[in-house]
Amino acid sequence: MSNAVAESYPSFIKAGISIATPNKKAFSSDIKLWNDIFDVAEREDNGLVYHEASVGAGLPLITPLKELVATGDEVVTIEGIFSGTLSYIFNEYSTIEANDKKFSDVVKVAKELGYTEPDPRDDLNGLDVARKVTILARISGLKVESPTSFSVKSLIPKDLESVSSGAEYLEKLHLYDDEMKTLKEEAAAEGKVLRFIGKVDVASNKASVEIIKYDFSHPFASLKGSDNIISIKTKRYTNPLIIQGAGAGAEVTAAGVLGDVFKIGQRIAA
Repeated sequence: MSNAVAESYPSFIKAGISIATPNKKAFSSDIKLWNDIFDVAEREDNGLVYHEASVGAGLPLITPLKELVATGDEVVTIEGIFSGTLSYIFNEYSTIEANDKKFSDVVKVAKELGYTEPDPRDDLNGLDVARKVTILARISGLKVESPTSFSVKSLIPKDLESVSSGAEYLEKLHLYDDEMKTLKEEAAAEGKVLRFIGKVDVASNKASVEIIKYDFSHPFASLKGSDNIISIKTKRYTNPLIIQGAGAGAEVTAAGVLGDVFKIGQRIAA
């Protein structure tokens, strides 16, 4: 998604043009742009802004979360698996059943199946998840400056960050399997699995992207395929809300954007 288009949103809105977009950069870049977009959108006769598909594609997440906050609820924590690519990789690699799969092999299969970007490092650096966490944190009330202003775990070995291509990265990744193998074995010894998680902790005023160990009984441990799953704990919902389903793909993303278009049409017609 283009930064140039995102930076034009305040001007569009001021001109009365409404926006329905999956553009994560518009809502996760510098917080000034976030403030500019929504300050302008709140003014009468300006355009409207909806971005349901900026996190979780077509999953009902952004709108319900905004409604919780607008009706006086307070977010305590949000944690989830926000990347279909990393969901697939960890669901295959760290499973309830003991297995001897190598991390590098799982990444290669994910690439062959079309789950990763052409250069898998664009998924494995954690920045895509960080952008989604930034959006949810801001809706929850945290003034997160940018996706690089908090701790983000990268799954790319330091020595492979600067290799010339994704192909070279995949070719050499097997040399670094031991680190992930150690983490997986430590988790298995505790009766747990590894998951790549984005987290918002409002009480601690903290956002993070990290690898976390979960008990076999946890909903995140039983996830299959490339689904996303998000847990939202609030003052009202002390037993967290769980939202699960396809968090990527053209059809579900298009459905999320189209749903926003319908909302805009209903508000304009009212």
